[in-house]
Amino acid sequence: MKNIFDKQVTEEVINRINQLQTTTKPQWGKMSVDQMLAHCNVTYEFLYENVHPKPKGFKKWMLKTFVKSIVVSDKPYKKNGRTASEFLITSQKEFTTEQDRLTSYIQKTQDLGGDYFDQKESHSFGKLSKTEWNNMFYKHLDHHLSQFGV
Repeated sequence: MKNIFDKQVTEEVINRINQLQTTTKPQWGKMSVDQMLAHCNVTYEFLYENVHPKPKGFKKWMLKTFVKSIVVSDKPYKKNGRTASEFLITSQKEFTTEQDRLTSYIQKTQDLGGDYFDQKESHSFGKLSKTEWNNMFYKHLDHHLSQFGV
C-alpha cells in the first residue's frame, strides 16, 4: 500500500483529484463526482472537525469488532460495497468546494506526518497505528479515485 504520509504519494493523489471534472462519471456505483468528493471528506471531518457524533455502546463495539479490520487492512475495498450512514451523501454538492476541502485535508494530513497519527485515537475504531491510519486514508481515496477513472 502506498504511504499517504509520503510527499510524493500525497502529490500523486492530489493530482488525481485535480484531474476530476464536474462531468466525470463513475465506472461503478451511484454517487456523482461531487458526492464522491464530499464522501471522501467525511473521513477527514471525523478527524479535524467536530461535526459527527462519536459512536457509543453497541455501535462502537460493532465498528471496532467487525468494521475496523476491513477499513484499516491493506486489502482493497470491493466495488459497490456498503458504507456507514455518516458517509452517505445523497444531495448535490458544490464540486470545487469539495475538491478544495479534500486536497486541503490530504495536505494537512501529510504535513502532520505518520508519527503524529501513530496510536492516535480514531473517531470510530480506537487507537490506530500509523500503518492503519495510512491504510484507511490511502485505500479509501484510491478506491474512489479509481471509481472515477483517475
